Amino acid sequence: MHTYLTFFTYSRESWRTMVQKPEDRSEAARKTIEAAGGHMESFYWMLGEHDGLTVFRAPGPEDAAAVSAGISASGRIARMQTTQLLTSEEATRALQLAQVVTSAYHPPGGLKEWRVGYDELG
Repeated sequence: MHTYLTFFTYSRESWRTMVQKPEDRSEAARKTIEAAGGHMESFYWMLGEHDGLTVFRAPGPEDAAAVSAGISASGRIARMQTTQLLTSEEATRALQLAQVVTSAYHPPGGLKEWRVGYDELG
């Protein structure tokens, strides 16, 4: 299972409806995530650029994309941004793989020019 963070912003129509009939929206999010084979870990309302966020686990990126697409299709979310999160172990494996990738990468203009002064930066 992979972990995802989604920021969401409700549409004006959603706000109008929620003020007229307040309800716990976390339940709707949980059911949607579970329909894609996932598990919701948290749901928060927030102040600022977005109206809320949810952290959830899903089997893979296709499942997370299905959650986003299914919710977005309602037209009641004005904006949604989903990001995959990495555990410390996953990030460490990625950094180990980056060692291999770095040695294989040949940047525009040639490797020699790219490395000048780079190794001294640490």
